[in-house]
Amino acid sequence: MYHLIVFLPLIGFLIAGLFGRLIGARGSEIVTTSLLIVSAVLSWVAFFQVGLGSGTTRIQVANWISSGALQVDWAFRIDTLTAVMLVVVNTVSSLVHLYSIGYMHEDPHRPRFFAYLSLFTFAMLMLVTADNLVQMFFGWEGVGLASYLLIGFWYQKPSANAAAMKAFIVNRVGDFGFLLGIFLIFVLFGAVTFDSIFPRVGEMVGKPFHFLGYDWNALTLTCLLLFMGAMGKSAQFLLHTWLPDAMEGPTPVSALIHAATMVTAGVFMVARLSPIFEYAPVALTVVVVIGATTAFFAATVGLVQNDIKRVIAYSTCSQLGYMFVALGVGNYGAGIFHLFTHAFFKALLFLGAGSVIHAMHHEQDMRHMGGLRKHIPFTAAAMTIGTLALTGFPGFAGYFSKDAIIESAYASVAHGGFASSYAFVLLVVAACMTSFYSWRLYFMTFEGAPRWGHGHGSHGHDDQAHAAHGHDDHAHDDHGHGHDHTPHESPWVMLLPLALLSLGAVAAGYVFKEYFIGHDFEHFWKSALFMGKDNHILHTMHEVPGWVVWSPFVAMAIGFVLAYWMYVRRPDIPGRLAAANPVLYRFLLNKWYFDEIYDFLFVRPAKWLGRFLWKKGDGFVIDGFGPDGVSARVVDVTNRVVRLQTGYLYHYAFAMLIGVAGLVTWYLVTRG
Repeated sequence: MYHLIVFLPLIGFLIAGLFGRLIGARGSEIVTTSLLIVSAVLSWVAFFQVGLGSGTTRIQVANWISSGALQVDWAFRIDTLTAVMLVVVNTVSSLVHLYSIGYMHEDPHRPRFFAYLSLFTFAMLMLVTADNLVQMFFGWEGVGLASYLLIGFWYQKPSANAAAMKAFIVNRVGDFGFLLGIFLIFVLFGAVTFDSIFPRVGEMVGKPFHFLGYDWNALTLTCLLLFMGAMGKSAQFLLHTWLPDAMEGPTPVSALIHAATMVTAGVFMVARLSPIFEYAPVALTVVVVIGATTAFFAATVGLVQNDIKRVIAYSTCSQLGYMFVALGVGNYGAGIFHLFTHAFFKALLFLGAGSVIHAMHHEQDMRHMGGLRKHIPFTAAAMTIGTLALTGFPGFAGYFSKDAIIESAYASVAHGGFASSYAFVLLVVAACMTSFYSWRLYFMTFEGAPRWGHGHGSHGHDDQAHAAHGHDDHAHDDHGHGHDHTPHESPWVMLLPLALLSLGAVAAGYVFKEYFIGHDFEHFWKSALFMGKDNHILHTMHEVPGWVVWSPFVAMAIGFVLAYWMYVRRPDIPGRLAAANPVLYRFLLNKWYFDEIYDFLFVRPAKWLGRFLWKKGDGFVIDGFGPDGVSARVVDVTNRVVRLQTGYLYHYAFAMLIGVAGLVTWYLVTRG
């Protein structure tokens, strides 16, 4: 069964990628989507089997690397954490495949698109089933490659190419740290297999490791390097800049990358390596601080964004910060719980946004929307459910997982000190801002007077590449409406995934809370997550004061009231506020100027160095120095040397004898 779960997406990729032209776009859609649905159904079967059955199971696939002490097999590690990730990845991916049949129906390159989607899914499955760090890194780089291909799918758009390269390069920065962490683990333990590493972690407590001229705590250094990889893949503060630009890909790609797969890889990695991180309290403190800072930073930027997809993208960045705070305070179950629930409601929001963009003929600017609830009621209802789940309204999925993280942050103040206090305050503030920008998105899109009367199609960013692929303006009208630009509801193939994800956004929290943070935690997770003997966060989080329990709800309510007042009752206020605070508004609108800072510190010096080596090194020295340049003189010398190659055997034998005579003479002289 597990072989089918992992390899069915690979089979779909090979069929659509190699034979897409032969079977056509429709055949590629049907094959890849059908295989993903089967894989998703089998994942749910595995989820209940593993959760209710035995602990860890290892399934050997093949021998892979054997080089001295480095022994690496290709094997699946099946435990509860794997089963949860299989459900998340394959459920969302299968629904994204189904949704894409409707969303991408205009695009002539659909076989390539569906092949990339399946390749992405296979790489993610390789990551989450990994039995060792080398296999995990293979999947880690695989999702990086596939995300590059998907973000830059419309390669004729310069902005899409730039966004794809940005995502790839920023992730390489994090991956460099991840690789160093893997190397260090091999140096310390002599192995990369989890079953060989985890039982011996206790032996390394307090051991020093000399690195960059200093003696470091070996486990702390290891975890910091590994977390650097997680920061890149999960878009944490300082390495977050690629995530919003990834919106240049088609909307289904945004749902797949930002909801359940690539961005959660870092969270999964830290949870998988919890037996190591649990013995590195300094590294966990760094995780808490970075996670809390990310949650706050991304929420502030989301307040003022006008592109519907970018608002949701910054929301993803912020929610990932929540997950890392949970991991950092030792509540690994709460972190994975939020990953699990977030997958449903964030995929719902992204696909709902895609339905809005589809209805608005590829418009993405919320300032050109409004009053859409009457025209696309099903999409509006789905977006309402997603917003309620994201903001943590009682009863919905986000309420159970996000509130548990905030309570955990407060419960860990006793031993976590400043970092936990810092996290608690920032997470509550971020919850208020999350509610505000989420309801701002809803009110600007679905309520108020319509602002989409004329020429709205020119403002979109997502699907402009349709024009690059030769689509006429009338191709944007999907259901025979001619040039009638009245918004219309999406086809059933796009609405069905919204309905299923809505069900998950409503029920996932209540149904599964006992397994992740409740009484069934130990039985359900068994050995998949490790918590030290001094880690009592699961108990203390349920003993926090009442005002802590109510604080997320109060923050959520304040955000809702402010958004309703500013965007329904008094829509003139936001413009006046922005005009009254131009510096703050531009600071947030320009994302704290991180792109400009990085451009000044890294991009411009790199370009200057490259231009200098090109103009001075290559152009002046190599091609231009001297009468005809150094390169011409090298060619002349080479031509003369080539003449020595006569092709006659006795010439070469004579040269060898001279060499032997010279060596003998040198030996006799030096010995004497």
